[in-house]
Amino acid sequence: MDVHCNFGILISFCITVFKKWQSLCNISQEYVIDLFFNSIVKNMANIIAAAVQLNSQPDLKVSMEQAFLAVEESARQGAHLITLPENFAFLGHEKEKQQQAEQISQTVMEKIPEWAKQFGVNILAGGFPVRAESGKVYNRAMLVNSSGRIVSVYDKIHLFDVSLSDEETYRESDTVEAGNPEPVTGNIALPDQLNNGGKSSLKIGLSICYDLRFPELYRRLAEKGADILTVPSAFTKPTGRAHWEVLLRARAIENTCFVIAPAQTGKHGPTRKTYGHSVIIDPWGTVLSDAGSEPGIVMSEINLDVIQTVRSKLPSLSHRILK
Repeated sequence: MDVHCNFGILISFCITVFKKWQSLCNISQEYVIDLFFNSIVKNMANIIAAAVQLNSQPDLKVSMEQAFLAVEESARQGAHLITLPENFAFLGHEKEKQQQAEQISQTVMEKIPEWAKQFGVNILAGGFPVRAESGKVYNRAMLVNSSGRIVSVYDKIHLFDVSLSDEETYRESDTVEAGNPEPVTGNIALPDQLNNGGKSSLKIGLSICYDLRFPELYRRLAEKGADILTVPSAFTKPTGRAHWEVLLRARAIENTCFVIAPAQTGKHGPTRKTYGHSVIIDPWGTVLSDAGSEPGIVMSEINLDVIQTVRSKLPSLSHRILK
């Protein structure tokens, strides 16, 4: 599985420098290593976030195995927060997903907390189907902390009913029930060693895919104090090429938040195709990582100081007139 991580390159470079210093000063390797890592931990104001890009299929077992391997690899690479895309457990025909909703949701609700606890990581599990009283399903995102506790759940409120062409039409509302139209956030604890000015947790804002086109949701999440806006998605190829990155950068810029958008990519079953390009974007709108079109993982440092730095330089949130 392809993993892009600028943090790893930096660490490798720093280790090389410290080894040179060790040889010049004639001191023990153990002392150098302790000094090196203690100095990083003491001054670190970052966490590592991973956006997982999958090619999920209309097969629960296969798709969950792919998701597990991605979580395992992300944790091995040092991620504190791992985000999975929409439909990570099953991506195929909507009617088929609706019929298998109980099995899919039961598996996800069991496995995601188990993986979070096993690897000591926080996991944002993108959209998966949960049966609603109407017989339809909710398209649910779930945030689980590193102890395996479910912190918050969000049921998608904007449903994808569009006709892109005669050949490509979607009616999500045929099988999906819209959730409660309220913004949902969840807090995850920061590692104790982070030097973050007394901040003990990160607030994560939840959304799913088509929600991206409705900026008022993200403004409400920012007003609730979100540090990171998550957008797990399965964007179509036509809309992805035209709108994906520009919309994500806009949500980051206008709310001065980090945006993490794990995505589906490739072909799913006989007809469904998705765009890929999972990204992590900073509050200035800079794309820190982009997964391209192949399955893989992108990882970036989330510098907690950047949000306040950008907001102090460009305090647009406090300059709003219409509220």
